[in-house]
Amino acid sequence: MDGTDWLAERFEANRTHLRAVAYRMLGSLSEADDVVQDAWFRLSRSDTSEVDNLDGWLTTVVARLSVDALRSRETRREDSFEAHVPDPIIDREDAADPEHAALLADSVGLALLVVLDTLNPVERLAFVLHDMFGVAFDEIAPMVERSPDAARQLASRARRRVQGAALAPDVDVRRQREVVDAFFAAARDGDLEALVRVLDSDVVLRADAGPGSPLSVVHRGAQTIASGALVRFAGEERTAHPARVNGAAGVVVTIGGQPVSVMAFTIVDDKIVQIDILADPNRLAQLNLRDVTSR
Repeated sequence: MDGTDWLAERFEANRTHLRAVAYRMLGSLSEADDVVQDAWFRLSRSDTSEVDNLDGWLTTVVARLSVDALRSRETRREDSFEAHVPDPIIDREDAADPEHAALLADSVGLALLVVLDTLNPVERLAFVLHDMFGVAFDEIAPMVERSPDAARQLASRARRRVQGAALAPDVDVRRQREVVDAFFAAARDGDLEALVRVLDSDVVLRADAGPGSPLSVVHRGAQTIASGALVRFAGEERTAHPARVNGAAGVVVTIGGQPVSVMAFTIVDDKIVQIDILADPNRLAQLNLRDVTSR
């Protein structure tokens, strides 16, 4: 095996890990793939003869590229960014893709990714690498051009924000499904009281229909969201196909067999506390939803 083949083999052995790092950093599957591909280009053109820890070197490259991507994103951020929903990872209810399972090894729900989007790039890097992947602050420090103590402070500040805003969802997926099914049954039946019963009083709904779309909105409160659900899901025009969305109970919604949205639910104590909806047709077209909607 020559040097190029050896590097390619080592890179492929790290690909899933690198993609998981990039996905947590960016909340975008396509951007994560771009970053991982860029890391390969850099590896193939670099002299790594003096690199003692190639796996760590690759993680550093992906982390830095992800920070660059986040900074670039900030310069073109839309006013409707509050309604942005990260890319969901979709699986059939009865079968999970092994690669998806690896990406979600730490139960990275959409609600957590939404919170990570509120961090600045270096805070996100310090938190993701240390708290999610156990990277030492001595290794993180050069990536953020800070001392190890400063890197520790970045992660601590990020952790406080995550713990203050993130939700600890119920982990029983079967019970999650019962709550989600109750939500749609009440909506189809036009039962406002039953809808309100499954919603937390402070529930938040975030709908992302694409940059600049008037349908990209954030709504709050059980009565508001229940009333909207009655309008959208009463009758049989829309079909909700059960799916796992980032490992939790969710649905893919179709009209006439065509996907129009992916809905993720965060459930705490048997109440829906957050609904994240991706309805951007361009981003939906990049997701493989056929396995879910064809059943």
